[in-house]
Amino acid sequence: MADSNKAVKEYLQIAPYDQLLTHFRYFLNLRSQEGRYHSLILFRLASPLDGAIGSSSNTEDAPIESASKHKTSVHQLYAMESSCPHLGADMSHADIEEYESSAVAVCPWHRYDFDLKTGKSDTGLKACTYNVEVRQDPTDDVDRVWVEVPDEGTNWRLVELRPVSEAFADPPPPLSDVSQLALSESPKDEDVVPADNPPTTLMQWAVLILNTSNPTLKVERTKHAVHQFRTGQLKSIGHRSPNAPRPPDVPPRHDAYRKSTVDPAKAGRRKNRVAMLHALTNIEQWAIDLAWDIMARFGPTHPDLPPAFFSDFTKMALDESKHFSLLTSRMGVLASSTPYGSLPVHAALWSSARSTFPSLRARLAIIHLVHEARGLDVNPATIARFARAGDKDSVAALEIIHADEVTHVTTGHRWFSWICARDGVDPVTTFREEVRQGWSGDVKGPFNVEDREKAGMTRDFYEDLRGEMEWDEWERTMKVAEEDMRKEENTVGSVAVEYEGSKS
Repeated sequence: MADSNKAVKEYLQIAPYDQLLTHFRYFLNLRSQEGRYHSLILFRLASPLDGAIGSSSNTEDAPIESASKHKTSVHQLYAMESSCPHLGADMSHADIEEYESSAVAVCPWHRYDFDLKTGKSDTGLKACTYNVEVRQDPTDDVDRVWVEVPDEGTNWRLVELRPVSEAFADPPPPLSDVSQLALSESPKDEDVVPADNPPTTLMQWAVLILNTSNPTLKVERTKHAVHQFRTGQLKSIGHRSPNAPRPPDVPPRHDAYRKSTVDPAKAGRRKNRVAMLHALTNIEQWAIDLAWDIMARFGPTHPDLPPAFFSDFTKMALDESKHFSLLTSRMGVLASSTPYGSLPVHAALWSSARSTFPSLRARLAIIHLVHEARGLDVNPATIARFARAGDKDSVAALEIIHADEVTHVTTGHRWFSWICARDGVDPVTTFREEVRQGWSGDVKGPFNVEDREKAGMTRDFYEDLRGEMEWDEWERTMKVAEEDMRKEENTVGSVAVEYEGSKS
């Protein structure tokens, strides 16, 4: 928390004021030179000039107006810690209530209210708040927003700035004739919320989504579950319950995708755009599962994980669902006769994750700081290839995906660093040891140094790094995953998920 008695307050430049007029609240993720993370919500309340309703929790786009029109309302900017000091709820979807002389943010979980300026609450709790200033830059006369930084740490930098919104690329409509691929099953064939024994905790939703074979239904359930979690409509996270459901060893796949699954070595590298989009879509479907799996698999074994961990990974699950929808939509435009599942796919990403089942630290290292970081390296070349083909819409989708993936590596780094601090070990040394044990071969470049550094991955993490996992052990892991997928062949659609209070 910033010290109000501190003689000289330090501030961090966030963005030009005009760029913050599209939404009423923004998520800010800050990182200090020491590797500490601190997340804030920047609230922009509506002024009488724009005619919008500032007390609404609706996060749809706000009217875009010039900063000069808001000179008299700069005091309507507030910054508050992103987690409720009561039980850690995500405050990005807090309701805002305005009074004659103050405004309060109301926690979506238990309705605790906190003054946006002082952080005080009638309950006796206090949220950390940070001063916000709008300063005119003398070099270009542009009004820029600056936010006070926390006292704990030095050289704070902004590593993520995103509007709080649930704008989403909806899944494409069902294609007219895909019967030969068995992809005609619609999400309407199974309700988003099961009629029998609907989930009441985040862990139950995670396991249900992992056991959902239809990818479009998986996306819809992800959207619904994340919304319920953010708005306080779930009973609890559920990771501390002794009856928390267990995730599957391998998430089931729809018949068509399972029949198209091949050994990664046989998948080949396809150069045409549709095949590339198909391969990326396959990765995104597995990425949805991996985001839910890290919560369901490791939450119950790590009861000390704070709510912010689940906020970060539900956001990741929602992002991966958005990516899946963006890519399938582009495939529908470019080649409607080649829907997702009609080309070879592989489960290499999940197979790699299987080797990390015993350790959350290993999962964060291998999946989020090796695999996802590698995505940061290769994405620019992929985007450039689509740009050369004149495919502007695919480029736009891929640029959205890349920007999100930087935040995903940041999330991996944040929680890897958190675990290392908890365990009293050095993050760099520990990461390199995790890779040595859980990866096979070199961690190859060329590296996207700029985006890796933005995500917290400095060169000492990954340069001259080689995994010593034996190749035959890697192959065994792959074969086990393939065998488990085959075992699901006769059980897809009939997976029973037992919850608290249900019959054992």
